[in-house]
Amino acid sequence: MPETASQPQTTPQTTAWTDAELTDVHARADKHDRVRAMFGAIARRYDLNNRVHSFWRDQAWRRFAVSAANVQPADRVLDVACGTGDLTLAFATRSPAAQVVGVDFTPEMLQLATPKTRKIRNLDPARVSFEQGDAMDLRFDDASFDVLSIAFGIRNVQEPDRALAEFFRVLKPGGRLIVLEFDKPTNPLAAWGNALYCQRIMPITATLLAGDHSGAYRYLPKSVSAFATSAELAAAIESAGFEDVTPKKLTMGVCACTRAIKPA
Repeated sequence: MPETASQPQTTPQTTAWTDAELTDVHARADKHDRVRAMFGAIARRYDLNNRVHSFWRDQAWRRFAVSAANVQPADRVLDVACGTGDLTLAFATRSPAAQVVGVDFTPEMLQLATPKTRKIRNLDPARVSFEQGDAMDLRFDDASFDVLSIAFGIRNVQEPDRALAEFFRVLKPGGRLIVLEFDKPTNPLAAWGNALYCQRIMPITATLLAGDHSGAYRYLPKSVSAFATSAELAAAIESAGFEDVTPKKLTMGVCACTRAIKPA
């Protein structure tokens, strides 16, 4: 498989989201294209913003996801909406997976993911690969993966139910689905602090750090507050055919890791 360029191409930033367009982000028919443009615009500072604005908890959340997947030595892992490859490479380095494939629909993100592989010592490059693809229309055969993960990406999909159906299709019977996604804390004090931070502080500081003009970090809190709770997402996963659907809240409920099984 040909590798992407080592550095993302420089393209003029466009405004993906104006304030008027943020009123109902998940109902927009052109959400798919706007999300792709947004992530292309923020790719260069994406990792830095993730670390700073999660207070470095994002890496711990990904480690938890890898552990929850219970990967076996012969397993094939598919990481959907992989972005710059953090979770993909966590599976490659922290689990005995035979193969890990990262898929994302934003080329600028993938152009940053591939070089990371070369920087990891003792990692067999044949075990990990990246390619462009759409969560709603995966190119892979039925029942071809043992584990499928998606981290902070399901809410960005145009039709989440369609993506869940694809996840069910490409997983083998007995395969594990791992979904990391932001959630809403139930503790009133934690909910107040999280809302203040995510809706007031983070959009300003993240936008400045990224030098962003796309509206990406105004979209983020809107997309989280308007998306399903972990309980609602678990119900959608169960409706897609999965069983043993188990959400686990992390960091006072700021996010949740949901594990589900495709019936054997």
